[in-house]
Parts: sequence; structure tokens; C-alpha cells
Amino acid sequence: MTRGRVTAVSVLAVAALATGCQPVTVEGAPDARTPARATQAAAPPAPAPPTTEAPPPSTAPPARPETAAPEPAPSTARPSAEPKPVPKPEPSTAPPPRVLMRTGSEGGQVRELQARLRQIGHFGRTPTGYYGSVTAAAVRSFQTKRELAATGSTDAVTWQRLRAMTRTPTATELDPPTQRPVAAPDERCLTGRVLCISKKSRTLAWMIDGKVVSAMDVRFGSEYTPTREGEFSVFWKSRDHVSTLYDTPMPYALFFSGGQAVHYSADFAANGYGGASHGCVNVRDKKKVAALFDQVKDGDKVVVYW
Repeated sequence: MTRGRVTAVSVLAVAALATGCQPVTVEGAPDARTPARATQAAAPPAPAPPTTEAPPPSTAPPARPETAAPEPAPSTARPSAEPKPVPKPEPSTAPPPRVLMRTGSEGGQVRELQARLRQIGHFGRTPTGYYGSVTAAAVRSFQTKRELAATGSTDAVTWQRLRAMTRTPTATELDPPTQRPVAAPDERCLTGRVLCISKKSRTLAWMIDGKVVSAMDVRFGSEYTPTREGEFSVFWKSRDHVSTLYDTPMPYALFFSGGQAVHYSADFAANGYGGASHGCVNVRDKKKVAALFDQVKDGDKVVVYW
């Protein structure tokens, strides 16, 4: 190595220390390891980009790309025809059940009907054998509760249902003693044959020599047409009498004072004490008053008292 070369190297070393290790170019100092002569100072190295922590890889499945809903295919079905009207049900041609008893009917079958209705709480009266408004209301109540046609008349269906739910009435149920207790007889009733009629107890007792042969409920005239009180005698009997004054039936009439008589009253049988007579003594039990009519004779005593 020549002396001049050594000197050049030394100068380069000193220059490097002085410039902080930055490469410089020294004229006249060729270096086989350096590239050809630079015409300008090399640019400083570009700063490294700031490092950021990468987010953890996602485990969720990739979202599906949104796609438009497919348009419905054009229908090839033919339009339906207009709905046909539903035919109305034709009225039933079956004949209605046969009516066995209705308002105005009377007799033993009516008495049985009333007794059976009374067994199950639809008839709160003593059976009379007359089919009036009270009986019709009781039948209608029974029909309504059993979801039958509520006509108030007893047809074959109603009668069959009632018989299936009740037992055969006893003789006492069909013909019970008077519903009201008989009052203590007036002393005028204790001898002979007497129709002993008490306004207080509203009963009639048919008595012979102080003994009660039969008794029945009765009602009297209103305050405007009162039943006369006192002691009388039967002077006329008329089995199928009709009032010429009021044009009303008075069957089994036993006249004792003018136009006043003891007789059967269909109105009393139907409506009870809700009404009054025109002065007569009404009896509501037709069977009992019919028997009484056959036993009483003209001239028998009648006593009406409180």
C-alpha cells in the first residue's frame, strides 16, 4: 500500500466519526467496494411505517351477499268461478207432535200431569184436574228447562219426557186432602147435615152429625160483591148451571141464598186466590165438589161464618 493511499483512508475514517456514521463522498478517494461516484448525497432511509397490532382473525362465517327475492312466477291457474250460494235448509216437513192436553182440558190425565209436575217442583198447587193458566205456566217451565218447544201445551214429546222423569202418582198425590187446614167448626155445624164454610180458613167442611166427611178449599166474593154470612139452606141444585147475569159456567151449583151458591170454578182452579167470585162460594177441586153435589140434598143446612 502506498503512502498516499493510507493517507486517504485515514481521512475517510476521521470524516466518518465526525459525521455520525453517515456516508459521505470524498473526492479523490476511490473505493473498489463503493459504487461509481455519486453526484449528490444519498437520501436518508425512509422511516418504517408505524406498526399496529393486527386484529384477531374472525371466526364468524362470511355474510352471504344479499340477493333480491325471486319474483313469483306468473300464475297459470284459471280464475275461480264465483262461489255458489249455500242453499237454505228446507223447513221440516215432519208433523208436530200431537197435543194431548192444553188450556181448557180437564179430567184424570190433567190431574196426573199436575201431580207429576208437582213431584219435580214445577207445580206448587194441589191437583185440580183443570188445565188453566197456572198449569200451562208449569208445563212451559218444564219445557224450557228440558229445551223443548215452550208452548205451554202438553204434547206427546213433553208427556213422554215428564213420565220418564217422574213416578206414578199415588192416590193421595192425585187427590190430596184440602191444602188448607180446616177451621174449628162453628157450633151450628155440630148437628145434622151441614155445609160448614169458614171465611177465616177459606175451607168448606161437609159434616154429618159433627163429623167431617170431606173438606175442600174455597174462595169468596170481593169487597164489592161479598158472600153473605149466616145460616141458610140449600134450595136448588143445578149440575150444569150457567150464570144468566155473568154468562159464566157454574157447574155443580148448590144455591143457598138468592143467586149465591157453592159451585166449581175453573178460574179458581187456574188462578187460585188471585181472583174472587161475584159472591158465590167457589171450589177449585172439581172431583170433590162433584162428589159433594151428589151427596147434598135440598134442605141441608149451610153455615157461613168467620
